[in-house]
Amino acid sequence: MADTDRIRFGTDGWRGVIARDFTFSNVARVGTAIARYLADPKRAQLSLYRDWGVELRPPAAGVVVGYDTRFLSREFAGELASALAAAGTPVQVTPAPVPTPALSYAVAARKLACGVMITASHNPPSYNGVKVKPEYGGSAIQEVTELIESHLPARAPVLDGRPPDTLDLREDYLAALRKLVDMKAIGAVPLYVVIDPMYGSAQGYLATLLREVRLPYLAIRSRVDPLFGGKKPEPLPENLTPLRAVIRALRRRIRRKIVVGLVTDGDGDRAASMDENGDFLDTHRTAALILWHLIRNRGLTGKVLKSVALTDMITKLAQGAGLPCQEIKIGFKWAVGGLVTGEAAFAGEESGGYGYSFHLPERDGILSGLLLLELVAATGRSLAELVQDLFAEVGPHYYRRRDLELPERIEVVERLKARPPQEVAGFAVREVETLDGLKLRFKEGWLLMRASGTEPILRLYCEMDELSKVQKLLEEAERMVKGGLPL
Repeated sequence: MADTDRIRFGTDGWRGVIARDFTFSNVARVGTAIARYLADPKRAQLSLYRDWGVELRPPAAGVVVGYDTRFLSREFAGELASALAAAGTPVQVTPAPVPTPALSYAVAARKLACGVMITASHNPPSYNGVKVKPEYGGSAIQEVTELIESHLPARAPVLDGRPPDTLDLREDYLAALRKLVDMKAIGAVPLYVVIDPMYGSAQGYLATLLREVRLPYLAIRSRVDPLFGGKKPEPLPENLTPLRAVIRALRRRIRRKIVVGLVTDGDGDRAASMDENGDFLDTHRTAALILWHLIRNRGLTGKVLKSVALTDMITKLAQGAGLPCQEIKIGFKWAVGGLVTGEAAFAGEESGGYGYSFHLPERDGILSGLLLLELVAATGRSLAELVQDLFAEVGPHYYRRRDLELPERIEVVERLKARPPQEVAGFAVREVETLDGLKLRFKEGWLLMRASGTEPILRLYCEMDELSKVQKLLEEAERMVKGGLPL
């Protein structure tokens, strides 16, 4: 089998470069594998049915296939749906691009056998991918994807080319959001919202809800562009120059309103924000503000889950409220169990994915943006002011991430795990953690080194109590990693 025919599900789905790995033939093979997985008697023995209490639904319950705004996503969705139909599985396809949380909501609300999303999320425009959503409407756990992989055929099926039936998910999902958030309160605040879906499939959703409560807004990058304006559709500061420019221009014209920037990624399951000064609120501050709001203003109770790369502010907020907090591996599939069973109330990850027990065991960037607006409405404070209020409670926290192209990334991390350093850039290592990658804890914060599961990239994550310390640590870590020397 050629390397381009190998299909492996990673942190959240299978992804590959379009026309090299991600081909119509391979997509059809995945469709066949999903149909075989749904019909496999061994499926009933998976932990989600055995231990979590999830309802096992037969293939006849049907599958819905959605897609994002990437190049050929609509056509790939049709190919996968045709493969499912050829295997005897009832299937419908969305008539237009949809955000991933809308697809996940449909799976849970309509009691479908599963959902499939054609998307590569935040990856570069040259990539596309497949995400599988089991009955609970959230990321597929490893047991599920391994069983799907075991059913991959050697060759693509022969398809008849008949177009599948369509199913519009938009209105049901919007109706669910209206029930989850106090839109009336949001509409009563002197807000001006700048929406940036980064050319992704979440475009139009926040705008619809804000328009209904007559809240003024401006939507930028809200058209289909498979190249995403030449940037990765990931909510990082270097990808948000247009949003920053718009907010700073508005600041000079709009003086009596609180300006808020809301960002979603390529398929709408991740969120970040920007304050009225055009300063980026990274996913750590965004996550902390949302959790703060849920605890203080909505009475959240239950366990809090956070990925190893997410801010310690989450831990401090949970502990301050008397809530248990647990670190988990990177990838939302490690959070879904707690959310499905109800053991966890909130789950967050560094990439901007936040899930809520009162909604879905799934990341939802659109709901997360609305919860930020609800926080502003509840306090009357701007995002910049709220960050200062947050720091007054948990202390200052500064974070940066560097992505290094490094094909030998896995070997580098394993070498460092075998011989972890005692100090980095003059900061003494107090604790070494290896739950996912190598995490070094210092008195002032932490540094994490982890190999990406979807790209040939080594990621360096760092949070400290001063920005200068973050920069110093990242520079030293990058120099030593690239030089092949022990830290």
